[in-house]
Amino acid sequence: MNRFILAATATLLLAGPGQAQVTEEDLANDQATPENVLTNGMGRHLQRYSPLDMLNKDNVANLVPAWAFSLGGEKQRGQETQPLIHDGMMYITGSYSRIYAIDIETGKEIWQYDARLPEGILPCCDVVNRGAAIFGDKIYFGTLDARIVALDLKTGDVVWRDKIADYKAGYSYTAAPLIVDGLVITGNSGGEFGIVGAVQARDAETGDLVWERPVIEGHMGMLNGEESTMTGELNATWPGDMWKTGGGATWLGGSYDIDTDTLVFGAGNPAPWNSWLRDAGTPTEGNTGDNLYAASRLGLDPATGEIKWHFQTTPREGWDYDGVNEVVAYTDREGNGRYATADRNGFFYVLNREDGAFVAAYPFVKDISWAEGIDENGRPIFVEENRPGDPSASAEGNKGEIIFASPSFLGGKNWMPMAYSQNTGNFYVPSNEWGMDIWNEPITYKQGAAYLGAGFTIKPNYEDHIGSLKAIDPDSGEIVWEFKNDAPLWGGVMTTGGGLVFTGTPEGRFIAFDDETGEELWSFQTGSGIVGQPITWEQNGEQYVSVISGWGGAVPLWGGEVANKVNYLNQGGLLWTFRLPKELASAN
Repeated sequence: MNRFILAATATLLLAGPGQAQVTEEDLANDQATPENVLTNGMGRHLQRYSPLDMLNKDNVANLVPAWAFSLGGEKQRGQETQPLIHDGMMYITGSYSRIYAIDIETGKEIWQYDARLPEGILPCCDVVNRGAAIFGDKIYFGTLDARIVALDLKTGDVVWRDKIADYKAGYSYTAAPLIVDGLVITGNSGGEFGIVGAVQARDAETGDLVWERPVIEGHMGMLNGEESTMTGELNATWPGDMWKTGGGATWLGGSYDIDTDTLVFGAGNPAPWNSWLRDAGTPTEGNTGDNLYAASRLGLDPATGEIKWHFQTTPREGWDYDGVNEVVAYTDREGNGRYATADRNGFFYVLNREDGAFVAAYPFVKDISWAEGIDENGRPIFVEENRPGDPSASAEGNKGEIIFASPSFLGGKNWMPMAYSQNTGNFYVPSNEWGMDIWNEPITYKQGAAYLGAGFTIKPNYEDHIGSLKAIDPDSGEIVWEFKNDAPLWGGVMTTGGGLVFTGTPEGRFIAFDDETGEELWSFQTGSGIVGQPITWEQNGEQYVSVISGWGGAVPLWGGEVANKVNYLNQGGLLWTFRLPKELASAN
């Protein structure tokens, strides 16, 4: 009996009377069951595509509000959640590690759970939470003090909770967990504090840790309570003891490719940002200085956590170009299994789905300064003079040469998920055109303290826009159409079988575009900036769309001149749900 059948059978055996259990099969078929949204990404491949076509280009103008739900209270910071739909209920997470169950017919709150966060948490980039995961009769979400919590779906009562890592050392957690074969799989956050990125898998029923895989070379993995294998080879790409506090946070979570039985996770920036401290230098003969597996995508065995393959987008990374952005599985127009990822470094990568091997890369933002391009092996062709300077080479020894780098450290694309359309074969990428003055500084590691070794100021590259939603052909890299926005785009994108592309802006507009032309077909003012992730589903023969509105995230905190540009935007915390009434579905 294979792991798939065992997981599904165990779930059914655990079912209580009258409870609708979510099985492994349900998760695998999420994209094909439009009455539910059970996974982050609206399907495990993270395509964020719905086959629903009741709502389409001809009738989207008739989309109207159905109900709205306020998160309430004073805890109104960035709201980045993706809702889940199951058994007549919607589940959303909120800032400060909250989670809500809402009746999808009425918008009425059924239950709410607030994590009791300790003093001294160290979230890098706002107190956000990006969503939850459902399996069996439980819902799982992570908290800012680096814990994973399992709650009863019906009541919101705590079933179990466990510590991912020590928040006092700078660890936190903000991503939606991933469920595969009865395991709850999580990453970690905290790359600016010299933590070590890792992926962990727990038994969904008990919370017991099954395996752990650090993503920085030199660290030992764990399987069933015992040491398993070392990640990489000690000091192959890290000098001295730098690997011990090497960063590489796996903070955006991952995806699961059932066709290859592979978990795909991204690893963030190496620590510290000052790349000269991590350079090949002389500590170890033959050291390449790539600092594996930071700024990389990793394929992992879901049963053991062993690394099956890796692809590093930014070797010797020194601009905070994390490698965590989502990896979307798809089939190209010639029938090849592919992965696509739009990296913070400004390049859109296409990889082979079997082994993560490099296929192609294209710039998706303008004015990339740190690299001339990507070579035939997928490695960047560095522009050495656009690497922030070495502080030890300066006369004072306290500040390296300031350079202007584009994109900024917040990336050509940050966490906000792109979408793929099975209609057009194109990707729809929320991007930003900005750069930064950046310089390196001396730094030493201290637990729980920021471990950057760099300073920076973000600046817009253009007067007329920062945000740019781009439709990209993954076969050629062609930008098919572009929507420009004054403020940075920081919310997710969704595509539908009706030929629509949905996303929101920090100015509060929730917009539907024509997937082929980019024409704006409908919009709604939500009252606060949208940095959340839209979904759609079918209910009572009608198509519904939801998105959360609530300005925040990293831009107001880290945005420099850009933050000043958007400091007039209001915070909020309102979940908007829209419907296409049956009587208007055929109206133009």
